[in-house]
Amino acid sequence: MRALAYLGLLLLAILSDGCRRPEPVVVRRPPVRTTKPPVAKPAPVPQSPPVAAKPQPSKPTTVTVTVPSADIDALETEAMNEPMPDELGAVPPKREFRAVWIATVDNIDWPSKKGLPVANQQREIVDMFDQQQQMGINAVIVQIRSAADAFYAKSAEPWSEWLTGQQGLAPNPFYDPLEFMIDQAHQRGMEFHAWFNLDRATFSKTASIAPSNIIYRKPGWVFTYGGRKLFNLGAPAVRTYIAGIVANVVREYDIDGIHFDDYFYPYAVAGQTLRDDSTYQANFNGMKKDDWRRDNVTKLIVEIRDSIRANKPWIKFGVSPFGIWKNQSNDAEGSATNGGQSYYDLYADTRKWVREGLVDYIVPQIYFSTEFNRVPYKTLVGWWARNCGKCHLYIGHGAYRVGRGSERDPGWGRATEFPEQMRYNRQQSSVLGSVFFSAKSLKTNPLSIRDSLQTNFYRYPALVPPMTWLDSIPPLPPRDLKAADTAEGIELFWQQPDEAEDGDGANYYIVYRFEGQRPRLRLNDPRCIVGQCIGESTTRFIDKNVDPKKKYVYVVTAVDRLHNESKEVIVKVR
Repeated sequence: MRALAYLGLLLLAILSDGCRRPEPVVVRRPPVRTTKPPVAKPAPVPQSPPVAAKPQPSKPTTVTVTVPSADIDALETEAMNEPMPDELGAVPPKREFRAVWIATVDNIDWPSKKGLPVANQQREIVDMFDQQQQMGINAVIVQIRSAADAFYAKSAEPWSEWLTGQQGLAPNPFYDPLEFMIDQAHQRGMEFHAWFNLDRATFSKTASIAPSNIIYRKPGWVFTYGGRKLFNLGAPAVRTYIAGIVANVVREYDIDGIHFDDYFYPYAVAGQTLRDDSTYQANFNGMKKDDWRRDNVTKLIVEIRDSIRANKPWIKFGVSPFGIWKNQSNDAEGSATNGGQSYYDLYADTRKWVREGLVDYIVPQIYFSTEFNRVPYKTLVGWWARNCGKCHLYIGHGAYRVGRGSERDPGWGRATEFPEQMRYNRQQSSVLGSVFFSAKSLKTNPLSIRDSLQTNFYRYPALVPPMTWLDSIPPLPPRDLKAADTAEGIELFWQQPDEAEDGDGANYYIVYRFEGQRPRLRLNDPRCIVGQCIGESTTRFIDKNVDPKKKYVYVVTAVDRLHNESKEVIVKVR
């Protein structure tokens, strides 16, 4: 196992260290405010902004490079998609969403405690992202709104108490955590999805609450349940407010996705009643109350989806609901399970959302083992694989349960449980990836879960699956690919592609290597990838792991922001 771990780390070092760029990645963004927003009296969130232009990587002046002459010529493409020979084993997925949830509420994952010095906050993010990159993660889902608060500067809501120790208190020295995290993720080639909690206005009776908190400004928008102040989603103004909070982040930050968890209407608390009778009567539309609540949640989903599309239509929208839609005992079309149901308990008609394409991806939280009789893991994953509709399906894994087997759910005590789940997912063509809850569990590595990812399932890189309904146009290929033998290894260099018909350039480049004079070019096999160069201006790559006696063929492609891959350009060396 230790040798495999070293091999995985060496591969990652080769992939990242070989790429050369003349300067750090720069992404064009719409102009944003640079002044520190007030704390006591936040600025209102604008509701009808102009549609933003899609950001593109910067285009610096081309650098002229002198290259030693070499016996290099172009190679005709042959058998581009032939599979890897059988003796080398099954081909791992080239396309797979590999993400981790980073929870900020109650300091679950980050920061490690309230009021941590700014330098320590930043160091924790850098260390966390470095570790996640090493294990093959290609996206992070970070909670930036935990309870009507903010982990970002450009907000109409107060700073989070879990950041500074007091709600409404800004970081000192001042910085924008969201801007910092986005930049760090993008430098590592990882997508950044901004995760919002929808229902909480306060977290607990002892929570720090700023004078500017919405519960004081709009007391009629919330009700008390389970010791918390919760948003009343039945009020149209509340839904519009929440959609406006999301739209503000979409406009102001270079994020890749918007993400919601499973909290819509609250989980039931024994002996308590959800008091929204007056709102129901004021907004009566002929529906029974349960159907009305479900309709309220769906309306919120639609309003947020529409606001994202109106501002930056390339940004993805995903939801991570409780895993069970309905049990089969309540509906013949439900799953063969016996547990809580998002449709009845949280008033979230999750199957409707995927069937009607209201979200771009869904991540059902399937935090059960394969041995849990009431909700067997494979049974529920199989149901979602058959019912994921018009969106991407990623599975939410309960990494925090690994190593914690119990009499009720004994499977989590087995070291084979998590690998078995991963193998089963890859057998389902509809399952396009995984998300792990949460970052802390991957860090502590129970039953070697992190090692299992790094040295096995995520040993080879994977591109994020494209969403063709958002963008189906690939970028143009790199131009003028050349190669040369150098003292460090084989150096490749090329020119940035021209803009595609949709205005997109390259967001990153993929470098493939094949041995021999005329090898089969297996572009669907990630084991042939030797480099991923982040940023449009990163147009050099040095392959240091080469044999001076061997002949090689290199292929380079350009990939845009939505992970559409260009046609290949090819060069032969020796």
